[in-house]
Amino acid sequence: MDFDQLVTFLEVAKQCNFSRAGEKVFRSQSAVSAQIRQLEQEYGTKLLDRSGKRVALTPAGAVLFDYAKRLLALRGESLRAVADQQKTPRGVLAIGANEATCLYVLPETFSEYQRRYPDVQISIYRNFSHKVLERLQNGLIDLGVVTMPVKLSSIVVKRIFHDRLVLMTSPAHPLAQRESVSIEAIAGYPLILPRTGSTRKSMDRIFRPFKEKLRVAMELSSVAVIKAFTASGMGISLISESFAEQESRAGTLRLIPISDIALSRELALIYHQDRTLPQSAAAFIELVQDGIVKSGRLGAPASTTDSNPRYSKQVSA
Repeated sequence: MDFDQLVTFLEVAKQCNFSRAGEKVFRSQSAVSAQIRQLEQEYGTKLLDRSGKRVALTPAGAVLFDYAKRLLALRGESLRAVADQQKTPRGVLAIGANEATCLYVLPETFSEYQRRYPDVQISIYRNFSHKVLERLQNGLIDLGVVTMPVKLSSIVVKRIFHDRLVLMTSPAHPLAQRESVSIEAIAGYPLILPRTGSTRKSMDRIFRPFKEKLRVAMELSSVAVIKAFTASGMGISLISESFAEQESRAGTLRLIPISDIALSRELALIYHQDRTLPQSAAAFIELVQDGIVKSGRLGAPASTTDSNPRYSKQVSA
C-alpha cells in the first residue's frame, strides 16, 4: 500500500465513479482500477461495490475510508513537522491567557522570546481561563496559560507558576499593620471583588460562612483597577502576591498573609496532545521549561502531568 493508492481510493469513494475519480487524480480509468485492485489484494477483501450504476463502499471499504483520511492527515502533519525543524521559528505564536497573567506573569517571558525569535509575531487572546481552554480545543490558538486544575485528558498540562493569595489593603487601613489576618476578620471590612470569573466564584465560597456581615463595596473587572481603588482606601481585596509586588515595595499597598487558610494560584501552560505544534509554539514551550517565567514564584519544575498539588485551596481565574 502507498499513499497514492489511498488518495485514489478516497476519490473513488467520493465521486462514486472510477472515471471521474481518475480525472481528479490525473490518472486513466484503467490506472485507477489497477490501484484499487492492488489495495483490495493487500487487505484481502472487496473495498468497493461495482455492481450498480454507482460505485459504493462495502462495509470493509467504509472502515478503511476513515482510516485513509486519518493516515493522509498524519502524513501531512509529519511532513510539516519535519520541515519545521529545519528552520528558525517564524510566523505567528497564537497564545491565550487572562489579563492578570498577561500583565504580571508573562511579560518577561514574551520579552525573552521576542529577543530570541524576532521573526515570530506574538498574537495574544486575552480572556478567562475557561474561554482560553475552549479556544484551544477549537484549534484557534496554539498554546494557553490557564489556572489549574485542568481536567481534560486531551490537553497536555505543564505547571509553570505558583503563587499564594494574600490580603491587600491600603497602608492606612486598620488591618495594614497585622502580621497575618483571618478570613473572618477580612469579612468585617468593605471588599473589592472581581466582577466575574472563576476567581470571583472561589472568593464567594471562601466568604460564604460570613455572608451575613459581608460588605461588597465594589465589583471591578480589572486587577489593575482593583489595586488602584484598594490603594485609595475604597476597600480591601485578595490578590496573588506577585501581582502587587511593585506596589508593596513602593509602600502604596500592604500585603498581608492569611492565617487560617492556605490560598494559592497555580498556572499551567497547556496545548492539545493530538495537534502538531508549529515551531513557534514548540520554541515557547522550550523557553518556559528552561525557567524563563517571572522569577521567584515558580512551584515545581514544569511537568506534563495534570495531577493536582496538595494545596489547601486553589483559586481559579
